[in-house]
Amino acid sequence: MQVAILGASGFVGSFLAAYFQQKGLEIVPLGRKDLTNLDELALKLDKVDTLINLAGAPISKRWTEEYKKVLYSSRIESTKILAQAILKTQNRPCNYFSASAVGIYAPLEDRVQDEENFVYGENFLSKICQDWEKEALQFTNFNLRVVIFRFGVVLGKGGALAKLLPFFRWGIGGKIASGNQGFPWVHLEDLARAFYWALNKKDARGIYNLCAPQLTTNKDFTRTLARVLKRPAFFPVPRFILKLALGEGEMVLTQGAKVVPSRLQKEGFSFKYNKLEEALKNIWEHWS
Repeated sequence: MQVAILGASGFVGSFLAAYFQQKGLEIVPLGRKDLTNLDELALKLDKVDTLINLAGAPISKRWTEEYKKVLYSSRIESTKILAQAILKTQNRPCNYFSASAVGIYAPLEDRVQDEENFVYGENFLSKICQDWEKEALQFTNFNLRVVIFRFGVVLGKGGALAKLLPFFRWGIGGKIASGNQGFPWVHLEDLARAFYWALNKKDARGIYNLCAPQLTTNKDFTRTLARVLKRPAFFPVPRFILKLALGEGEMVLTQGAKVVPSRLQKEGFSFKYNKLEEALKNIWEHWS
């Protein structure tokens, strides 16, 4: 079975590709250059069983007005190009899997949200996710099975943890803003396991929250990470500093919904890492 992954060289994509290869799947890696020639892209997709879209510029940079355009187009426009390429294939893929994010939800501290009971956010990140999912669902018009995973913060060797670890190692880590905002997370291995589960569960379709069942706040996360690293976490990060550093992008760190993976659990997926401390210990043991 061939699986094409757009974004195969990224933090999530490279791990997912390696995981699938261990399962005996053949990977067709795709990058931004592949989006510049529709005919060549269509040829690459012609014998593919599943197309996975993980494309998107990093959200961890400062959000200038210009960069917000990049954040948007790298997700929405790339999806439109994939759709155009699919129309040119003689043998269309059977499945289309897309990333999204729990940032689609309103950052409500007093309410737990899932795929059926939720409120959309009114910020830029939510708009990106809503429009991205809308484009992904268009693939159902091509008779493809569509699965959309709304990622929590992906924890693994790299990614967000790689940026946070130095501060905690130096003993200057701490909660961000109030610390009461939700912090939905998922271990990178569980993310890959969920994709593989959906690949083999032919009746899996639609939108799934891909985050661990354990409800966690930012304060919980920082305290747990400090405990795993055996470091203090006494230095809260004020919101205004993040605003200076990240612009509007500070919302990614200072706001967060409380989200649970109801559909995955109801449909039989079992998380290997349910507890944050277990997940962080596993990652830290394999860090060096």
